[in-house]
Amino acid sequence: MKDLTPNKADLDAIEIASIDEIRALQLKRLQWSLRHAYDNVPMYKERFDAAGVHPDDLQQLSDLSKFPFTYKNDLRDNYPFGLFAVPREEIIRLHASSGTTGKPTVVGYTATDISNWADLVARSLRAAGLRKGNMVHNAYGYGLFTGGLGAHYGIERLGATVVPMSGGQTEKQVGLITDFQPDGIMVTPSYMLNILEQYHKIGLDPRDSSLQVGVFGAEPWTDAMRREVEAAFDMHAVDIYGLSEIMGPGVASECVETKDGPVIWEDHFLPEIIDPVTGEVLPDGEMGELVFTTLTKEGLPMVRYRTRDLTRLLPGTARTMRRMEKITGRSDDMIILRGVNVFPSQIEEQLMATGGLAPHYQIELYKAGRMDAMRVFVEATSEAADELSKTAAARMLTKRIKDMVGVSTEVIVGDPGTVERSQGKAKRVIDKRDA
Repeated sequence: MKDLTPNKADLDAIEIASIDEIRALQLKRLQWSLRHAYDNVPMYKERFDAAGVHPDDLQQLSDLSKFPFTYKNDLRDNYPFGLFAVPREEIIRLHASSGTTGKPTVVGYTATDISNWADLVARSLRAAGLRKGNMVHNAYGYGLFTGGLGAHYGIERLGATVVPMSGGQTEKQVGLITDFQPDGIMVTPSYMLNILEQYHKIGLDPRDSSLQVGVFGAEPWTDAMRREVEAAFDMHAVDIYGLSEIMGPGVASECVETKDGPVIWEDHFLPEIIDPVTGEVLPDGEMGELVFTTLTKEGLPMVRYRTRDLTRLLPGTARTMRRMEKITGRSDDMIILRGVNVFPSQIEEQLMATGGLAPHYQIELYKAGRMDAMRVFVEATSEAADELSKTAAARMLTKRIKDMVGVSTEVIVGDPGTVERSQGKAKRVIDKRDA
């Protein structure tokens, strides 16, 4: 793989500023953000008053722990525009979640918010090894989902050429990559596996592609998947992190020279790690739930937003700003199976370590009598699709899950192509227990 480490002269000054400079900027911006939310969003005024705190009480960053949390349901309860801190006429773009579990969560951006977002995605892409003049194939979904347009504006802000492909039409994706010769791709990691599969299906060697870096986000993925993709394409696979409530893609991003967890762009977002049960703030280095407060958002400021993502904060390496450990699970994705906590990423990790199996899977939860049970649907590779090989792979994966994760599960190995493919974010868990 090519060395894509950016020159320090090309970085934003704040990326390599001293910790004291960064903390001073955060304090100034946090005081503004709390005041902006309190003065312009009725919910925040009510919450702050009920908790007995006022923006003026924040004299140091640690004082933030006195302020109440914001939850995803708060966006639904104030649907559609109740949390906007500026008049609706000053909002120049809306995004929203799919709303599959209730009302969609709506987020709004002022012109300044959109500009800052583009800057941060551009910064993230530069950290990933992309440069002005490169071409980037954008396979994130366009529309109300923040991924497609968030990536699009950032690619353009970087000065790169964007190919606005969106998701789906996998055969066409490979055709355009082959014909246009892009330097990078932005895509969900699960859909990148579909693209890899299409390369093999039509007899093309992915290592001959022009791709030098893949910027993967929008869903948890493991280092095992990173190694799989990097080996298959001979390219760098870099993690980008974001969520629409805070901004979208570009809240944090890995640096290509270290790949040791996404750097949080702390000049715009203040992270905390809390105990997900008690809400107590935990020191850097301890595992817990990630919480964000926005520092510069005009349209939709977020104060102590609980992301449900599980990680820990780590000191900076390639940049001064803190990193977060690569997220491989969410507290609301956790499966509790007969008293054992299980994350889909743990199943994926054992799958990737089992020979003869393709990197596609789906978990099904069901009732076996009165007990919760789990089965894992996977598929054989084309080289190991005979019944003897499938039976051996099923036994091996079952044993690995029992030994490494601690639960007994049924593993069903199907023929190649039998596991449902994602066209964007993968649906890893199907819960049939209520049914």
